[in-house]
Amino acid sequence: MRGVKTMIRKLKSGGFRLYSRKKNPKTGRRRNLGTFLSRAAALQHERAIQFFKRRG
Repeated sequence: MRGVKTMIRKLKSGGFRLYSRKKNPKTGRRRNLGTFLSRAAALQHERAIQFFKRRG
């Protein structure tokens, strides 16, 4: 995760949404990986995703 920008964007509602790093080839947009009340919660979920992606 070092040196890679996470795709967390602030919404008008005040929440934060986590998007995938790669675009969906079908739609050309990034996938929604969850909406959270705080940026810290979104970062925590991002870390969990990376953990499960890389575990053996």
